[in-house]
Amino acid sequence: MAVSANRLELLQIADAVAREKVIDREIVLAAMADAIQKAARSRYGSESNIRADINSKTGEIRLQRLLEVVDHAEDYSTQIPLALARDRNPDAALGDFIADPLPPMDFGRIAAQSAKQVIVQKVREAERDRQYDEFKDRIGEIVNGTVKRVEYGNVIVDLGRGEGIIRRDEMIPRENMRYGDRVRSFVYDVRREQRGPQIFLSRTHPQFMVKLFTMEVPEIYDGVIQIKSVARDPGSRAKIAVISNDSSIDPVGACVGMRGSRVQAVVGELQGEKIDIIPWSPDPASFIVNALQPAEVAKVVLDEDAERIEVVVPDEQLSLAIGRRGQNVRLASQLTGWDIDILTEQEESERRQKEFNERTNLFMDALDVDEMVGQVLASEGFAAVEELAYVDLDEIASIDGFDEDTAVEIQTRAREFLEKLEAELDEKRKSLGVADELRGIDGLTTQMMVTLGEDGIKTVEDFAGCAADDLVGWTERKNGETKRFDGLFSKLDVSRAEAESMILQARLAAGWITEEDLAREQEALAAESTEDEAGEEASA
Repeated sequence: MAVSANRLELLQIADAVAREKVIDREIVLAAMADAIQKAARSRYGSESNIRADINSKTGEIRLQRLLEVVDHAEDYSTQIPLALARDRNPDAALGDFIADPLPPMDFGRIAAQSAKQVIVQKVREAERDRQYDEFKDRIGEIVNGTVKRVEYGNVIVDLGRGEGIIRRDEMIPRENMRYGDRVRSFVYDVRREQRGPQIFLSRTHPQFMVKLFTMEVPEIYDGVIQIKSVARDPGSRAKIAVISNDSSIDPVGACVGMRGSRVQAVVGELQGEKIDIIPWSPDPASFIVNALQPAEVAKVVLDEDAERIEVVVPDEQLSLAIGRRGQNVRLASQLTGWDIDILTEQEESERRQKEFNERTNLFMDALDVDEMVGQVLASEGFAAVEELAYVDLDEIASIDGFDEDTAVEIQTRAREFLEKLEAELDEKRKSLGVADELRGIDGLTTQMMVTLGEDGIKTVEDFAGCAADDLVGWTERKNGETKRFDGLFSKLDVSRAEAESMILQARLAAGWITEEDLAREQEALAAESTEDEAGEEASA
């Protein structure tokens, strides 16, 4: 390779490389210029500042050495005195550069090899940048490719203008891929890495199924039918929740297609994965009942704060509701976002009887009444002594067999019991060393202070350092399963808003925030609460 080589040939090489790698021709010419510069430095000295330019139209190569204009030159290979520079250019000033033309040169074997490496490296970098720019906007799409090779269970897919990888855990179980097989997959991530852009593909991602249905069902593509949520056990079973924006179109029927043609096309792509298509409902109870199909549900009990639901099914439906290895209930939980506890009618009956007996015993011990009175109070829906102590007397007196005198006596005994319990708790609080100043925080009961003291929280400063999660607990959702972590007040019926309000009061008392900060935070909490209520009403 020589600088004086055929100029037309140089441009033809640049064109051929640009077409083959699908990159800009100017990038290839710039890479060639860098290679020539590197080779020229090895000829004229590595300290020299050499620039090579290739004319993109004629292919002419021009070599120049740049010399910095200084007062007194110390290294004539990189500097030129001001006086000498002004002989060449009268307008030259300190800090300018004077271009010193260099004659054409022939490359030696080593220089040519070095130049080739520079060109290959630059072209490879440009190709990586092009691949990344092309595929980074295709995240969330389905791509078609050909299996190029299989390495340790990971499948390398030729996508035409790039390579993607389907890792072993993103493959459908028991699915075998061989060289040359055509494969569809979902682009879930594109990352720029040292070896080039990594295009990560998946056949197990829930959105892969969504995109397949979008391709098979025109109503989904047009937005008439929406897919609200998906849950998959890849290669085995899946559930998909759909809703129609047009009351005249049945969303489930549209997804199934004539004689099941549409859903069968998706099933075939997913290696026979069974798909339950479920009508979505804004009512959590109805949605969960639908999600547990084909099992029949007798009753549901929701706990909205914990996002947990108890489902009661007939005894003979229990195995169907749970599914093989818990698959049906697990997929229903992932689909709805709720934790689902399944009970048989017999188990629920036994539990209700147990709770009834516990409440009966509580009233018998606290109010010093016989079993019959305790059972009557429990059957009327009273669950705690506090309810009896502060409820309107007429509610107790209206119970069959009770009169006003009986109601007064029951309420008096309830209040005496609570006063005695309060005194015992206060004594325990003092023995734990919990400061009296905590009593100044609205909403903080003696029972709560005892609980704090048992956890080592004894002063206003200690309490001010708490977070709402510490008090009421928090929920983490991972891999479609929800895990609940209890807080100090989890058993004391305290809402998150109440916990945050008490912590803010403690921070004000400790001097951590001002009255203005407190008012601003409380307004924000009130606004959040209003938004939550509005969201619940809208969903209802």
